[in-house]
Amino acid sequence: AADGLRYDYKAYTECKGHPEPALYNGGILRWAKKIKDFRTADEGNYSPSFVLYNMSAGMAYSFSCWVKFNGPGTIHVKAKILSLDNAGSQCLGTALVRNDCWSFLKGGFTLNSPSQTSVLYFQAATANASMVSIRSASLQPFSPEQWSQHREDRIQLIRKRFVNVHVSDISGGRVVGAKVAVRQMSRDFPFGSAISKTILGNKPYQDWFRKRFNAAVFENELKWYATEPAPGKEDYALADQLLQFVQSSDAVARGHNIFWEDPKYTPWWVKNLTSADQLRAAVAGRIESLLSRYKGDFVHWDVSNEMLHFDFYESRLGRNATTDFFRTAKRADPLATLFLNDFNVVEVCDDLSSSADSYVSRLRQLADAGVTFEGIGLEAHFGKPNIPYVRAVLDKLGTLRLPIWLTEVDISNALDPKTQAAYLEEVLREGFAHPSVDGIMLWTAMDASAACYQMCLTDGNFTNLPAGDVVDRLLGEWQTREVLGATNDRGSFNFSAFLGEYKLSVTYLNSSAEGTFSLARSDDTKHITIRLQP
Repeated sequence: AADGLRYDYKAYTECKGHPEPALYNGGILRWAKKIKDFRTADEGNYSPSFVLYNMSAGMAYSFSCWVKFNGPGTIHVKAKILSLDNAGSQCLGTALVRNDCWSFLKGGFTLNSPSQTSVLYFQAATANASMVSIRSASLQPFSPEQWSQHREDRIQLIRKRFVNVHVSDISGGRVVGAKVAVRQMSRDFPFGSAISKTILGNKPYQDWFRKRFNAAVFENELKWYATEPAPGKEDYALADQLLQFVQSSDAVARGHNIFWEDPKYTPWWVKNLTSADQLRAAVAGRIESLLSRYKGDFVHWDVSNEMLHFDFYESRLGRNATTDFFRTAKRADPLATLFLNDFNVVEVCDDLSSSADSYVSRLRQLADAGVTFEGIGLEAHFGKPNIPYVRAVLDKLGTLRLPIWLTEVDISNALDPKTQAAYLEEVLREGFAHPSVDGIMLWTAMDASAACYQMCLTDGNFTNLPAGDVVDRLLGEWQTREVLGATNDRGSFNFSAFLGEYKLSVTYLNSSAEGTFSLARSDDTKHITIRLQP
């Protein structure tokens, strides 16, 4: 980082017998180490609290601590920040806490305006704990420049790789001064958008998509209510055509979704099934029909959509229903990566149904039942993003070492287009820079009236809106344009390039050579040996 202070990505999701040392040696809470126990006061809040002075607007504050409580079972504990200047409070982090071990709480916040006096306090989601114990509390501020530099440093480390091209003549001797040209042919990082039937037969829309994206997800066309609107009346025509378009565009497709736990989006006829046996037969038919048709075509399947918030199938078929869905899907399409997918995990701090710890707990419940998990889907439908909190949640989920995708990124249309674009840029930069994020999908499918769910990238004539300008700028920034150079006195040419597929050409006098190479994620330098042919 600019002044040597680096962000600490360390996080923990296991409950420990002893707390780990404070990050940043406590940061500006070094003096607070002596505060250990916080007792219930009113409205579920705990006292005492950390009183903070002269907090700055625009700074990114990273908070962490270890928490334990003295009651039965498990509870969610929130850390919150209250500015006494304007009486506004915000949630900055949560942890699912037990009485027999220490849980790690990590979060963060920014303030909209400076605060002379702020209070950092803890709040229980339930009233069955009279005391929480806090250890290793840390609050570390970062300037906007530091935060941005952390992202750039991480992008250099995880999204790029050093390359060393060694050029020799036909007898193996070093060639000094050979001209080297390198051009990126494709990107390694999946960056895509939702599409809908509107793109079918619409060449301007198709050209616009192909120029930008290497991944796609269908907005509605694979959902059960679309493919089987009435019992036994299957219709995959639109999904087939969309898949053909994606494959012809050399893009990958995410399968969204097999089951949606929200009853509002469950087919009417499925909701009307009167017995568990009828429902069980219907879901078995859904998996068999969908995955036998598209086996090998989709890189991911969102098997259970929004299961942290809803439980339509488990409430009718029992707690093993989701386990059965995953097992059956894995047998039917073994090469696809199977995902859970949910909202409000990174978007907000107050939704305890989908806190990072709630997500981890659900994953572990299913793993204990025999499900092999492969992917974590985070919808990422944002209002105003709390970027330090987003990073903290990604840190915690990243400890599971599973692929994490931001699956449905957009910014609320309650905001004006320029603000949407500014917030979108922050979210995309944060996602691309995080070592645990393996792909990003925008939820920007356009309908026949040129409208989108919350955020469009272009108007109906495919002229960029502010959000589209952000996407184009970042796509340009995150690719390696043509690299030109010459070999040094050791016959080598060195450069750094974004991960992906490349074409290489080398010329010297009347000799030349061409080749291709790929850059995958690695800490090692990629060495390429080229022998010139006369």
